[in-house]
Amino acid sequence: MNRLTTAWARLPRDTRDSLFLLAVITAVIAPHADHLPWWSSALTTVVLAWRGLLAWRQRPLPSRWWLLAVIAIYGGLTWLTFRTLIGREAGITLLVMLMALKTLELRARRDAFVVFFLGFFLVLTQFLYSQSLLMAIWSLASLWGLLAAVVLAQMPTGVPSIAIAARRAASTTALGLPVMVLLFVLFPRIAPLWGVPTEAIGRTGLSNQLEFGAMNEIANDDSVAMRLKFDGPLPPPDQRYFRGPVLTRFDGKTWRAPDARPSQSWLRGRDDLSTTGPALRYEMTLEPLRISVLPLLEMSSGAVGNQLSLTDLIVTRGPELQWVSPRPITERLRFETSAHMAWRAGERRIRLHLAADLDLPAGQNPRTRAWAAELAAQPRFANLATGARAESLASAVLDHIRNNDFLYTLSPGRYGEDSPHVIDEFWLDRRLGFCEHFASAFVVVMRSMGVPARIVTGFQGWDAEPQDGYYVVRNANAHAWAEFWVEGRGWVRSDPTAAVAPNRVIQGLALRPQPGVIGQFNPTLWRAMRNGWETINNRWQQLVLNYSRDNQFDLLKKMGFERADWTGLGQVLAGVILVLAVAGAAWIRWSSRPHDAWSRQRARIAAQLARAGVAIPAHESPAAWARALRLQHGQKAEPAAQWLEKLERSRYAPDAPMPAWGEFRQAARMLRA
Repeated sequence: MNRLTTAWARLPRDTRDSLFLLAVITAVIAPHADHLPWWSSALTTVVLAWRGLLAWRQRPLPSRWWLLAVIAIYGGLTWLTFRTLIGREAGITLLVMLMALKTLELRARRDAFVVFFLGFFLVLTQFLYSQSLLMAIWSLASLWGLLAAVVLAQMPTGVPSIAIAARRAASTTALGLPVMVLLFVLFPRIAPLWGVPTEAIGRTGLSNQLEFGAMNEIANDDSVAMRLKFDGPLPPPDQRYFRGPVLTRFDGKTWRAPDARPSQSWLRGRDDLSTTGPALRYEMTLEPLRISVLPLLEMSSGAVGNQLSLTDLIVTRGPELQWVSPRPITERLRFETSAHMAWRAGERRIRLHLAADLDLPAGQNPRTRAWAAELAAQPRFANLATGARAESLASAVLDHIRNNDFLYTLSPGRYGEDSPHVIDEFWLDRRLGFCEHFASAFVVVMRSMGVPARIVTGFQGWDAEPQDGYYVVRNANAHAWAEFWVEGRGWVRSDPTAAVAPNRVIQGLALRPQPGVIGQFNPTLWRAMRNGWETINNRWQQLVLNYSRDNQFDLLKKMGFERADWTGLGQVLAGVILVLAVAGAAWIRWSSRPHDAWSRQRARIAAQLARAGVAIPAHESPAAWARALRLQHGQKAEPAAQWLEKLERSRYAPDAPMPAWGEFRQAARMLRA
């Protein structure tokens, strides 16, 4: 370590500053490596390493022909990857290239400033992909590094310390932070300026289709899907279902959502909904999804016209009672809504609209269908009414799961490798699976017995302990359950997972993958660290990322505005700008005046003599002023000249007394007389 410090201290200034700038550029570009093409990161790394080697060995910079060759390669690869040279992805890729290549042209200070400004812009573009707390801290550190490099560039002589430049950059950043906070609080939130996606679309999460084994990917994702805060008592554990996509079409392996084409709407129908009892109000902070269905707590009745207004987004209730957004949820949403725990849906469905919920692929899973036919033919179901028969058959299927050796596991192995009949393999042979396996088999069995049924996906349950007052629902809480139709009652929720793993539903305990190294060593410490970080991140989201126009209007009301609108916000913003301008002017005037005692005394002497009509050079000493007074005014200036000579001696001679200020004022009045 000491050798490295010594070697760094002995580097020539150009080499040291170049290496420091390259380190800052690397920090600025690093967050983009996650979403830019791999070849872009590789080429950028090669260029920066090349420039660092040239600086270390103090070799000359390459000719422009080399740069043109790299630009041609970079531009060609960008075109081949994106089929365009404009747009967000292609534009940021080219900006990263320009910043890296500009380091090979650092021949003058103006070239360095081009790099600085490109760096500032690239720091801003990082928020197009993520606005997390970690990204904000990283961006602030990158900004500090760029400002330190700017300070070094403004100190062309000597060998100034990087630590000194960093301190000056930190003080400059600290001076700008209050202005940044004021602009954040007061700058109008006008769409589409605040409509830029805050996060990339979720990589894992719910989907509009469900394959055997697909839930395994979601169950291994322990990240936060949503946060909830309830205004009143919590819903019972067996009512904590968040309704997502409803799947009705089955091809033997994959479940898909109903055909949404208008030509098929008459076959699809629409579920009616009636709710009873009090509404349960709650606040939801929903993380970005990759679908356009909002997983709201069952059952959200909505308002007139089957629409629900969530901040600036209007969602519509779909035919299967799921809430559909006009676009995928690519940004974090925070809203308040309500749900009813007692509800009935689809009571007035006709047989034509139920045909799709009875359909099964021909020739698929013959053994399961035969098993279901044998069960339905038992005498105990023969004389039951249609509705009672459907409920009795569902109970018999759940009893079969409960009383046989089915196992709820996150690692059931792959189905369908030796046979296309995946339901047969699960239901009659292996009997290993998790929610999607049990829900799929349940629906196939019910349909085989002539009972309309469908799959509902979403989330179920949440963490037992709240964080900062919010209950956390994770992607690992993703769940699939079933609904079957009962004449006179409509759709009835049935969760076959509860028959084999009651804790999954009653306590909301989702299966978890194996924890990391810390989790294996100390699970309690791992949970405490995770919960602590998620609490801090939730504060960041609630106070910063979710700061909206409504918060600004609430602030105006607290400031005494009777009518909180854009006009009032503009007045406050204009007032703040005026105060800042006046404060800046006062600061400039104050800083232009002397502040040490000696300079202030010299200024007072000059002012007294100026009133007496005597102009003295500000750069000369008191003794020189005394000589000038004698030359200009002769004997009558003698008292003032003697006082100035005493002041000179008191300033520079040891143990010389300071002359009284009153004597000089009297001498100055004599000159004025």
